[in-house]
Amino acid sequence: MKAALTFPRNSLLALRALLLLAASFFVKSAAAAPQQPIIQLPGLSVRGDTTSVSIILLLTLLTLLPAILLSMTPFVRILTIFHFLRQALGTQTAPTNQTLIGLAIFLTYFIMQPVGAAVNQQAIIPFEQGKISSWQALERGAGPLRTFMLGYTREKDLALFVELSKMPRPDNSNDLPMSVVIPAYILSELKTGFQIGAVLFLPFLVIDLVTASITTSIGMLQLPPVVISTPLKILLFVVADGWNLVVGSMLKSFHY
Repeated sequence: MKAALTFPRNSLLALRALLLLAASFFVKSAAAAPQQPIIQLPGLSVRGDTTSVSIILLLTLLTLLPAILLSMTPFVRILTIFHFLRQALGTQTAPTNQTLIGLAIFLTYFIMQPVGAAVNQQAIIPFEQGKISSWQALERGAGPLRTFMLGYTREKDLALFVELSKMPRPDNSNDLPMSVVIPAYILSELKTGFQIGAVLFLPFLVIDLVTASITTSIGMLQLPPVVISTPLKILLFVVADGWNLVVGSMLKSFHY
C-alpha cells in the first residue's frame, strides 16, 4: 500500500521537475544580452534577436517529450501485443484504440514505478534542494532509465547502432550514449512484442482453421467462416479469462 501511494507523488514531482527544467531553459536564454540572447541546450547553442526563438524551441521540446518518454518505456511492447491480440480475436475495433492506449499507459505507469522512485531520489530531490544544476539532474535522472532499458535490450541491437554511429567499441554498457541505447531498446521491444503476438495468434488460428474446415466439409460455402469463428474466439477468450492472462504474462515478462 505504501508503494502504491508513493508513485503518484513521484510522478507529480517528476512533472514539477520537468517544468523547473523548462523554466531554467527560458530564464537562461532571457538573461543573455538583449541584442543576442543565447539559448543553451545540451549539445546546442542558438543565437537570436528575441526570446521568441527560445519559446518556440521550448514548446517544440514539450510537444515531443511525451512521444520520447513513451518510446523509452514498456509502452512500445504493451501496445504492440494489444494490437496483435485484437487482430487475433478478429474484433477489429473492439476494444477501441483509446481504450487500449489508456490501458497501455497505466500498465506502463505501474511497471515504471521503481524507475520513477529512483529518478526522484537521485535527481529530482537534489535538484529541488539546489544541490545540483538542471544539467546534472538530467544526467543523474538518465541513469536509472538507462539501466532499465539496457535490461531489456539485445546485444545485437546495441552492436548495430554502435556500428552505424562509427563510435569506438565501449568497454561496458554504461559507456553507451542514449542515442544508441534508445533506438536499440525500441527495436528489442518491437521484436519481443511481435514474438508474444505470434504466440497469441496460434490458438485463435486453430479455431479459424477448424471452423473453415467444418463449414467447407458440410457445404456451407456461402457463409464466411469468420462469422462463426469470431464468436467462438471471443467465447474462448472470456472463458479463459484472457485479459487477466495476457496482462499478467506481460507484467511477468518485465521481471515482476
